[in-house]
Amino acid sequence: MNTAQHVQALNQQAQPLHDTVLARLTEKFGDAVLGSRIDYDFPVFEIKREAICDVLKFLKDDEQLNFHFLTTACGLHFPDHHGREMGMMYQLHNWPANTRIRILVHFPDQDAVMPTITTIWPAANWMEREAYDFFGIIFKGHPNLKRILNMEDITFFPLRKEFPLEDPTREDKDDTMFGR
Repeated sequence: MNTAQHVQALNQQAQPLHDTVLARLTEKFGDAVLGSRIDYDFPVFEIKREAICDVLKFLKDDEQLNFHFLTTACGLHFPDHHGREMGMMYQLHNWPANTRIRILVHFPDQDAVMPTITTIWPAANWMEREAYDFFGIIFKGHPNLKRILNMEDITFFPLRKEFPLEDPTREDKDDTMFGR
């Protein structure tokens, strides 16, 4: 089986879960569901920012879906996607069924504000602090939104794509050995 066939098989396995979740979300939230797809074996759903807390709470509490475990919440930055430069990605897991889904929210970099989900999953506290620290996303209602890994006095967000990969002010490096 080649790679394309393997990916197609993974997508086919995820299709019933994708269809079930999409039907439940569309039934409950209508046009707050902006789109969906399957990335390998991950059903992915794009949600309007205004509905994210309600959608995540529904996915957690719904007895049929039971996505009770927040695996990941991380920031995104796509500077070429005008009006949708920033985003958040949430991965949810239903342990008893061993199924996972991904929820995406996109928004403009001039309005990098999201509601906190710490009221749904207290463990989101550190994940949101990390997204703030590295991407500058503000989480309204967060109980302690401050940098978690970087120094408090830095004025930039290092995982945004406009941040240079190397420090251009360093004079102690000789890059000639590396073909630069």
